[in-house]
Amino acid sequence: MLDAPSLNLKIVSGDELNEEVQRYLRPGEAIEDREGNKRILPTHFYEIPSWDVALKTQITNSFGLWELIDVDHREPEGVRVFPRYVPCAITLLAGQLQLLRDAVGRIARVAANGGYRSPSHEFASVASPHSWGTAANVYRIGDEWLDSRDKIERYREVARSVLTGAWTRPYGDEPGRAFDHLHIDLGYLTVQPHQLGSKQSRDSDK
Repeated sequence: MLDAPSLNLKIVSGDELNEEVQRYLRPGEAIEDREGNKRILPTHFYEIPSWDVALKTQITNSFGLWELIDVDHREPEGVRVFPRYVPCAITLLAGQLQLLRDAVGRIARVAANGGYRSPSHEFASVASPHSWGTAANVYRIGDEWLDSRDKIERYREVARSVLTGAWTRPYGDEPGRAFDHLHIDLGYLTVQPHQLGSKQSRDSDK
């Protein structure tokens, strides 16, 4: 994984975001997961000034930033315009995906809406690690589409053997399972970098 400063992206805290973006991203707010547990949303984000920057920013040797932020109309328009903001934990996710890529020796593709998506996304009825930037839905590995029990369970075993601490959904179409992708997540991780974005943090360094 590349050193975070080499990403050349500005780090901002939730209190620096404009009101509209704060309303969509809800930094530091507690929301409930499917089991009723309260989870605290991320408070620090990388600022992505343009799609061109997202395309050119490599987080690891095999994964670009753009692959982990690709969403469609299910994400509110106010979050799809640039600058866009993604939780700093996205680098940890990319690092785990790189380990999987190295283990299988083939390209691993992340689905649209299958990387980071905001807590205002249409899919976000409850807290999901996707809103923390710590989950990915891999729909294809090499030439194989992950659309059957055999393929999903096979690559799930590979992921479980090489991704320490990551969770993978078993095959199935009921809640908590996956039938057309390999779901990998690191849980509800938040990252507060050394290069904090808030004025309060900058003043404390003086």
